[in-house]
Amino acid sequence: MDCCTCNESDKSRQEYLAPLQTILDGYEGKEKDLIPILQESQEEYGYLAEEVLKEIASNLDLSFGQVYGVVTFYSQFHLEPRGENVIRICMGTACHVKGGDKILDKLKEELEIDDGETTDDLKFTLEAVACIGACGLAPVIMINDNTHGRLVPKDIPEILTQYE
Repeated sequence: MDCCTCNESDKSRQEYLAPLQTILDGYEGKEKDLIPILQESQEEYGYLAEEVLKEIASNLDLSFGQVYGVVTFYSQFHLEPRGENVIRICMGTACHVKGGDKILDKLKEELEIDDGETTDDLKFTLEAVACIGACGLAPVIMINDNTHGRLVPKDIPEILTQYE
């Protein structure tokens, strides 16, 4: 895989990996550093591209498989680009009973994506989650750090315009 995964094909591999090298330089290069390096790398790049994982593995003297295994084990890590705005729709009992499935359907319709997908323009990622912890506001969604509750499907288009 080459570095064009950054969507800027004119960047060389070295330029693409320069921020990663800065991150790696801040650690001892030990296996114990893997998770914080992954976290910082994802923060820098928005997701963990294969090229980034290979460089991390090489720097920590780990196999690609070891690094990939950690990334796929923890749900906080992402292997694909994510939207600028992450929409989490609660599918817990209270939200489900009060129409959370209808809210999810409306989000899918408006964004033209399914659960777990990201819009082509990288504006939105949609994630159904087990619980947001705001049962009194059911049904509820979170967009980034903002909670929107007591929703009905007709509320969704107006809410989405706040994030476009």
